[in-house]
Amino acid sequence: MVEDLAKKQIVGQHHALGTSITLQIFGRTIDYDHLMEKSFDLIDRYEDVLTVNREVSEVMNINHAAGIHKVQVSRGVYSLVKLAVEESRKNYGFNALIGPVVKLWHIGFKGAHVPTDEQIQEKMKLIDPENVELNDHDQTVYLTKKGMELDLGGIAKGWIADRIKDLWEAYGAGGIINLGGNILLVGDSPKRENGQWTIGVQDPKETRGDNITTVMVPECSAVTSGTYERYLVVDGKKYHHLIDPRTGYPVQTDLAGVTTFTKYSVDAELECKRLFFAGHPLEDWHKRPGCLGAVFVYNDEHVEYDNF
Repeated sequence: MVEDLAKKQIVGQHHALGTSITLQIFGRTIDYDHLMEKSFDLIDRYEDVLTVNREVSEVMNINHAAGIHKVQVSRGVYSLVKLAVEESRKNYGFNALIGPVVKLWHIGFKGAHVPTDEQIQEKMKLIDPENVELNDHDQTVYLTKKGMELDLGGIAKGWIADRIKDLWEAYGAGGIINLGGNILLVGDSPKRENGQWTIGVQDPKETRGDNITTVMVPECSAVTSGTYERYLVVDGKKYHHLIDPRTGYPVQTDLAGVTTFTKYSVDAELECKRLFFAGHPLEDWHKRPGCLGAVFVYNDEHVEYDNF
């Protein structure tokens, strides 16, 4: 008798990257427990080298040496840093150097407040991605001004999800990688004959898990950027945590959130920023390599779809 692959699965829970992680593996031709363990080990390994929430990591070595000397890093870290810096230089909203400004606001954490414009402008001097020197031959990174900080938090989860997918595909496995809301679907869904997956898009005015809409998608990644989970209210005015690196202030937008669907999870992270900071669908955006579609949810709760 042939088993239903949708029922043959294992689910693993883990805490890393500052979030709750759930991995769900479907199939029957692999050693589930071994693959789950290797997946969590891989996540922990990348957190060790990429985190800025500890004093020691490869990225923190770069930050500690800002304005002093260049730092040589491992190949994987260098490739991610290079991608982050190159995307930051395109000036569409993503900026891996924005840490000093974000820390001023501290929205979502104890001590959050509205800084003065003078304070913001002073920190803005430290977030120019042109002040990062990259050397491909030696795999070195140099932040040329003291006080500069590199933070890959806006891109790292997607990149790590893609590495987990590489691991699963090497084992012939499929399933769902959920890194705290960053979703990567591996292979066809065993629950439908057409292999499509159902993804829910969060209702910004409801608790997490309550969807405002759902879409059917093939194997892909889904990532959301939104204003509704971390914000500060001062004198009746709401300030969300998505700081515009072009101004130093929370981006002004009618969007509550945007969810992007792309082939690679790291691209979903970046494209989310592109569309969120644009504030609306972009003409022919879905024709960009690896971009499948997007869902825009506005503050008045109306929804727009790109390529669905």
